[in-house]
Amino acid sequence: MPKTSPQRATLPNGLRVVAQSVPGVPAVGVAVHYGVGFRSEPYGRSGFAHLFEHMMFQGSRNVARGEHFSLVQGAGGVVNGSTYPDYTDYHQVVPAAALERVLFLEADRMASLDVTETNLNTQRNVVKEEIRLNVDNRPYGGFPWTVLPSVLYERWANAHNGYGDFVDLDRATVAECADFFAAHYVPGNAVLTLCGDIDPQQAIDAAARQFDAVPSRPAPTTVPLAEPRRPGPLRGTVHDPFAPRPATALGFRLPDPCTELDAYVAHMVLSTLLTAGEQAPLKQALAAMAVDVSSGCGLFGPLQARDPDTFIIVATHPPQVSSQQIAQSVDAALADITHGKVDEHDVARAVAITASRLLQTLDSLLARTRQMGARELLFGRPDLGATLPDLAAGITTSQVIAAAAQLREQQPALLSLLAEGGNR
Repeated sequence: MPKTSPQRATLPNGLRVVAQSVPGVPAVGVAVHYGVGFRSEPYGRSGFAHLFEHMMFQGSRNVARGEHFSLVQGAGGVVNGSTYPDYTDYHQVVPAAALERVLFLEADRMASLDVTETNLNTQRNVVKEEIRLNVDNRPYGGFPWTVLPSVLYERWANAHNGYGDFVDLDRATVAECADFFAAHYVPGNAVLTLCGDIDPQQAIDAAARQFDAVPSRPAPTTVPLAEPRRPGPLRGTVHDPFAPRPATALGFRLPDPCTELDAYVAHMVLSTLLTAGEQAPLKQALAAMAVDVSSGCGLFGPLQARDPDTFIIVATHPPQVSSQQIAQSVDAALADITHGKVDEHDVARAVAITASRLLQTLDSLLARTRQMGARELLFGRPDLGATLPDLAAGITTSQVIAAAAQLREQQPALLSLLAEGGNR
C-alpha cells in the first residue's frame, strides 16, 4: 500500500489530528483514540473503561442511541470500538464521501454524550454477558491477560483485571459515568486519525469544522504506572472448568519503548525466534511435554501500551507436566540463546519474519489508521508503524542474545491454569 508521511495538527481545543494520504485506496479510515483505558479506572471500578466504550455508542445531543452504527453502515462503512490498557479507540472505514458525516458523529459524542440510567443499565448487562461469553463460559477464556498482570505487578492500575469484576460493574453509577466522561473524554486527551483517500490538509480543515465547537476542558492527570520489579517467587493459579488440559503462562517485564525502542524490537525478534515454526528452539525444547506454545510482546500485541509492558509465553500441556517443568524448559532455552547457542541463520529467519509481519499490518487501511492514532497517543510517533519493519530488519544476533539475557535476569510471573474440563 503506497504511503506518504503523516501530517499533524493541533486544534485550538487541544485535539491532535493526524492525516495521511494513501493513494489508490477508495476509502478513508477514521479513528479517535482517547488516553483512557484499563489503567485509568478508579480503584474498585474494574471494567469501567470497557463499560464506557459501550456507553459511547448510546447517543448524544444530535445522534440517537444506536444511530452511529446505522449511519456508518448505511454509508457502506464499518465501525467499532476497543479498550486497551492505556487507550480506548473508536474506529471506522467509510467511502471518502462519508468522511464529513463520520467527523460529525465523532464530534457530537465528544461534546455531548447522553449518559442516562437506562443506557448505563443496558450496557452494564451487555458487558456482563460479553464477559460470560468470552471469559467465564469458554475454555481458556481471558487466559492469561485477565489474571497474569496481578501476578507480575503490584500497583492496582497495572495489576487488576481490565475486563471487570461483576461486583465492581454493579457499583458503577450514572454520576460516576458523567464524571469519567468529563475527566477523560476531552479534546486534549484525544487523537483523531484520518487515513486513505484524502488530501491531508483538506481533511484537517474538515476536522476543524466539526470539532472546533467541542469545548476545551482540562486534560486528566496521568495515572502513575511506574513500579519496581516485584521480588519473587511470583506465582498464581486459576481454575478453568472448561479447559481440556492445563496451561502455563510466564510473564516478564519488557524494556520501555520510549527509551529503549531497539531493545523492545529485539524482544519482538526473540519471540519470533522462540516459537515461530516447528523447529523454533522453544517448541523443540517443549516438544515432549507441551501441546502448544506461543510467545509475544504485550498482552494485546507489541507497542499497544505504555511502560510497563509484558513479554508472555503460554503453553498448554498434559496434566502430568507441571508449570514448574515448563518454566525450567523455558529458562533452559533462554540460557542457550544467552550463551550464544543460537544459529545465525535462525536469527536471520526470525528477523525476516518479524519485519514481514510488521509490513503486512500496513496493508490494511483500518490497521494503519488505528496504529497511527495509538502510537501518536502513546509515544508521540504516528509514523512508528512505518519505521518498525526497518528497525526489525536491523536487529542483530547480539541484540537478540541481550534480549534473552534480560528475560533471564528477571523473576518471571508464573501463572498455572488448572484444567477441570478434561475430567468430564
